[in-house]
Amino acid sequence: MRLRSFVTAALATVLAASALAPAAPATAATADRWGFAYVKDPTVPVWTVLDTSRQWGSWKTAFPAAWADGVKLAPGRFQVRFPQIGASSRGVPHVTPVNRTGHYCEVVRWFQSGADEIVDVQCHRPGGTREDTPFTVLWTTSSGVLPAGTSHAYVQWSSGLMTQSYNSTGVANAVGPLGVGQYLVRLPGVGLADVQVYVFCYDQAGAFVNTDFVLSYHRRRPVIGSLGPPSYFGYLGTAVGGPTNDNSVLGVGANTVAPLAPAGRYLATFPQIGLKETHAQVVAQGAGSNYCHLTQQWTYTTNADVDVICFDNTGAVTPHRFLATFTSRL
Repeated sequence: MRLRSFVTAALATVLAASALAPAAPATAATADRWGFAYVKDPTVPVWTVLDTSRQWGSWKTAFPAAWADGVKLAPGRFQVRFPQIGASSRGVPHVTPVNRTGHYCEVVRWFQSGADEIVDVQCHRPGGTREDTPFTVLWTTSSGVLPAGTSHAYVQWSSGLMTQSYNSTGVANAVGPLGVGQYLVRLPGVGLADVQVYVFCYDQAGAFVNTDFVLSYHRRRPVIGSLGPPSYFGYLGTAVGGPTNDNSVLGVGANTVAPLAPAGRYLATFPQIGLKETHAQVVAQGAGSNYCHLTQQWTYTTNADVDVICFDNTGAVTPHRFLATFTSRL
């Protein structure tokens, strides 16, 4: 099944889940532990190091020689292992498919294995059959309170309850069902005003369905929640302007979106933030069972070009609004 999972306020990212908000003020860093990676080949039968130009994590400070790796378990089923940052089932994972065929992915679970954190991903072709596809993935867990003007928040909804919640303002988040497969998430104090996010979930036939989900939001910081580093990041939403289009180097409104062929494909450009190991996530924005993801691995020299494509519920390419976020490890 598919779900809407990524907001942007300054890209409120609807995606995620994690630790409870504590009381002490924080420095620039928020995420306690985090990692991101790109699974270019989802067919490897043994644990294999993932693309080293498109992965990084908080483990690199203490374990600079360690790399995230992964293994195929079954058709469409792949596990990613982030080394030395295990934190049980805390935290927020996000996944974005990378293909032009309408294959989609979801996070099955995330868990600690020894010192490591494992993110378990299942991917499908249109119609629901399990099948391999490349994808990007991240996991992060946060605690602490941030100064006003920058924020990070997330929730996890599981079995009809909010099972994890974090808000960098120290105020409690809230989640409530509105109907079958429809939810309202409230993130107090994280934006210019409180942020309300509507999450819609669908089965493979495009019908509303109740399901677990994670959702995250970030404002004036990367999707992983930490800042300084990374200091190079950007995000945009095609449905709204203002601070929903922001760039850590050039400021509000600096990122661009240009239509490509066929209709429903777009090039999102994030100027001057494509440094070193990088990461991208995309999600559809708006009503309906349409979904969006990456067509291919992104390119970057100084500017970062993120190629986005959107589909209707049958897997046909179709124009739609989306949210996208990009970050470098620096």
